[in-house]
Amino acid sequence: MSTTKIALLTGGSRGLGKSMAQHLAKKGLDVILTYHSQQAEAAGVVGEITALGRKAVALQLDTSTVNGFDAFFEQVKTALRDTFGTAKFDFLINNVGTGLYAPFAETTEEQFDQALTIHFKGSFFLTQKALPLLNDGGGIVNISSGLTRIINPSSSAYASMKAAMEVLTKYQAKELGSRRIQVNIVAPGAIETDFGGGRTRDNKQINAHLASLTALGRVGLPEDIGPVVAFLCTDEARWINAQRLEASGGMSI
Repeated sequence: MSTTKIALLTGGSRGLGKSMAQHLAKKGLDVILTYHSQQAEAAGVVGEITALGRKAVALQLDTSTVNGFDAFFEQVKTALRDTFGTAKFDFLINNVGTGLYAPFAETTEEQFDQALTIHFKGSFFLTQKALPLLNDGGGIVNISSGLTRIINPSSSAYASMKAAMEVLTKYQAKELGSRRIQVNIVAPGAIETDFGGGRTRDNKQINAHLASLTALGRVGLPEDIGPVVAFLCTDEARWINAQRLEASGGMSI
């Protein structure tokens, strides 16, 4: 049986998720990462983790299709048995997300429903379905956004769903405490990735404006977030529970 801790990370093929996967491996964890459509990129991340001396598997998952979760966890069971020599994993990281930029008055029901399914309903039920495979004494890391604190026009729907995840995190921590499962949520600030069409990374005006609002004088990079999530999946973080950790460089303080 494997004694190495295993993390299941959704959305691990690029951006923040890729950095999380890399830093989990650097912390000595094996990784099951999911991708939606970027199979080649996911395979590349698996290769990087393998090069670090850890084991990794990439599985396809659409977190907006809740009725596909049972089949997904059958794949997880197979991967745990065949690749990792065990039946359970230790940490679940709900990282998958998409951008939604629309003024409150113009947000459509279709936009709202799609975002709600990915950011709240999907995470809610994926975590529920994961519980039988999650080891007692393990942990869950949810991902929020600085936008639950920093009010930026055109993010009302997205930020509201992330706020829902923040409340859910506390309930999960309370209800899963009897199993010694910690649950925390990380809230990144503005990060240079292709999220939201890459606007923070590629639009110089947006980038400069966000940097001017940040105490440390720049926008974030994936490398600023991956280590925070990985830390929460280590024994050093064992007494951190039910917390919102904002990693924004001090935006709008």
